[in-house]
Amino acid sequence: MRYPKIGVVTLGCPKNATDTEVMLGLLNEAGFQVTFDIDEAEMCLVNTCSFIGDARKESVRTLVELADAGKELIIAGCLAQHFKEELLTEIPEARAVVGTGDIYKIVDVIKSVAADSSLRVVEVSDVPNDYSDEVLPRMLTGVGASAYLKIAEGCDHTCSFCIIPMLRGKFRSRSIESLVKEARILVKSGVREIILVSQDSTYYGLDIYGKLALAQLLEALNEIEDLVWIRVMYFYPTETNDEILDAINRLDKVVKYVDIPLQHSHPEVLKSMLRPLHPEKVMDRVRAIVPTAKIRSTVIVGFPGETEEHFEHLMAFVEKYRFDRLGVFTYSKQVEVPSGLMPDQIPEKVKKARRGKLMKLQHRISAELNQALVGKEIDVIIERFDDSKNVYIGRSQWDAPEVDNLVYVKDTENNLVDMGEIARVRIDEAKPYDLFGTAIEVDQCAATACDAGASAKSLVTAGGAAKSLSDADSKIEKDKVKTAGRHAKAKATTGDAKTKAPSSDSETAETGKKYLAVTVSN
Repeated sequence: MRYPKIGVVTLGCPKNATDTEVMLGLLNEAGFQVTFDIDEAEMCLVNTCSFIGDARKESVRTLVELADAGKELIIAGCLAQHFKEELLTEIPEARAVVGTGDIYKIVDVIKSVAADSSLRVVEVSDVPNDYSDEVLPRMLTGVGASAYLKIAEGCDHTCSFCIIPMLRGKFRSRSIESLVKEARILVKSGVREIILVSQDSTYYGLDIYGKLALAQLLEALNEIEDLVWIRVMYFYPTETNDEILDAINRLDKVVKYVDIPLQHSHPEVLKSMLRPLHPEKVMDRVRAIVPTAKIRSTVIVGFPGETEEHFEHLMAFVEKYRFDRLGVFTYSKQVEVPSGLMPDQIPEKVKKARRGKLMKLQHRISAELNQALVGKEIDVIIERFDDSKNVYIGRSQWDAPEVDNLVYVKDTENNLVDMGEIARVRIDEAKPYDLFGTAIEVDQCAATACDAGASAKSLVTAGGAAKSLSDADSKIEKDKVKTAGRHAKAKATTGDAKTKAPSSDSETAETGKKYLAVTVSN
C-alpha cells in the first residue's frame, strides 16, 4: 500500500490545533511520514475553521491554494462538518472529508484513499457527539514549553450568533483521570504550562459528574510535579462560581488569569444574543475573590439591532471595568443561526466605526495598565529569540499564547535566560500591548513566579521538548527548519505550517509560526 508523505495545515482555534495533534499522532503511530514543509508533502491534511465568515473564507482560500499546487487534500474540521459532500463536488483535489466527531478515523480514511486513486471518502457523522476519554497519541505542534489540553468537546449553550453546537455537537467532558494522565505525559516531555481549552471550560464535568467540576480538575492538576503554570481559557459568565474562583485564587500553579467572553453589556443586546445578563456581577465577583487576576474578555459590536445607545452603554462598561485584555469584533452574519435572520442588520461601515472607537478606548486603558508595571519584577516564560533585535520574547502569567501581550527580554549578562525557562524580568518600558524588560538574577529559594506559585527558575526544555512523551523513540521525520532560539536545550526539528488561532468564542486572528514535532503516546 502507498504511504504518502502527509503535510499539515491547521486553521482556527486551539481546540482545532489539539485535534490536529491527535490526528498526526495517530498517523505517525500508523507509520505515515508527517512533514511540516508543505512543498515536500504528497497529500495535505487541512484542519479547517468555519466559525465566522472570515474564517470560512480563509479555509477555502487555503484549500484552493494547495489544490493549485497539485496536492491531494484531506479536509477535516468544522468546514468538513458544515459542508460535507459539497466540498468534494467543489474541489476535485479533495480525496476525503472528515468531520469533527470523526477525527479518530483518520488513519483508515487515508489508508483507503491511498490504496485506491479513484476513491473519495466522506466520513462525517450527522451529529458529531462521539468523544473519546482515551488518552490518544499526539504530535505536539507548538513552540515553547506550553501545550493545550482539551477538557471537553461541544457546547450546550444556544447563543443566537454561534454555529458551534451545529459543528461540534453537545457538550461532552473527559474524565479527570484521563486528563491528569495526559497532563502527566505532557509534563514528562518538558511541557511546563498546561492550557485547558473547550468551548466552555466552566461547564466542565456537569454531564459526567452531575455538577460543575472544574475546581476539582484544577485541584488534581495542581498536584503534578514539575508543572509550573495551569491556565484556563473560556469561562462562561453564569458558571463562573465562587468555588472555581476560589480554586484559581488558592492553587499555586493556576495562573491568575480569567478569560471570560462577555460579548456585550446592554441587557437588550444580550437578550438578543441569548447570552447571560448582568455581566457586571461576574466582573465584581472575579475581582473580589481573585484580586490579583487579570481579566480577558471579548465583545461584539454591530450585532443586529444594536443602537448608538446600546454601543455607548458598552463603551461606559469597558471604561468602568478596565479590562486587562480585550478583543473587539464586528458581528459576522451567518444565515445558519438565528441572528443571521434578525431584522435591523447593521451596515459594515457602522460596525467598523464602532469597533475603532472601542479599540481606541481599550488602547488607552491597556497603556495605563501596562505603564503601572514599569519597575516591577515579573516572571516570563521564554518562547523564542529575535536575532535581529537580540532579545528574547515570552509571556507573563497574565498572557495566553497567540492572543495576548508579549514581553521582550534583554539578557545583558548573557547567562540568565534560556529558551523554555521561566526567567525573572524587571520591566523597564511599557507599550499598550507589550512590555520590555531586563532579565535579572534572583535567589531561587525566594522566587515566587509572579504569584503563580512556581519557581522563578524552573528548568523547562525548549519548545515542549522534542523527545517522545513515552519511552519509545519518536518516529518524527526531521524537517529542515531550525528551532526558534539560540539556546534550545533539546535537539528538535521543526517545519513551517500555517495556523489561525482565535482566542475565544468570537475571535479569529491569523498568525504564522514555527512548529516543533513531538510524539505523545501512552
